[in-house]
Amino acid sequence: MSGRILIIGLLLIAAVAGAGLWYAQVYAYYQPVEGLSSVTIDGAAVPVSDYRGLDGASSPLKLRGCFTVDPALVTGPAPRKATPLIAPGWFDCFDAEAIGLALEQGAARAVVAEAAPQGFERIVAVFPDGRAYQWRQVIEE
Repeated sequence: MSGRILIIGLLLIAAVAGAGLWYAQVYAYYQPVEGLSSVTIDGAAVPVSDYRGLDGASSPLKLRGCFTVDPALVTGPAPRKATPLIAPGWFDCFDAEAIGLALEQGAARAVVAEAAPQGFERIVAVFPDGRAYQWRQVIEE
């Protein structure tokens, strides 16, 4: 009987630890960012509207943003490779797979908005209708 209690106790501990880890990865380390009126792209402040974003102090790769911009104002060098990173499921405006597919098919274009610290770069992808998305990625050399 004591072996059964031990196994049940270990399973409960594992379940609680797993739930805590899941919560930490999906919710705890993200801070919502809303209402930005401009985004810096290639050193210039570009006016944006309808900004919704995420960021986190624990990693530069947590940045995601969705906004509307005049596509003519988005200028800068093209990245070697623009690979949007998947956002948490509850952040529904950022669909990394759809953005990546649009970039591959030429339906959207990407620019390096800034070279972020420690080997990261911030990418902005813009569609002809003004929808735009930003994220950080590791600079691949």
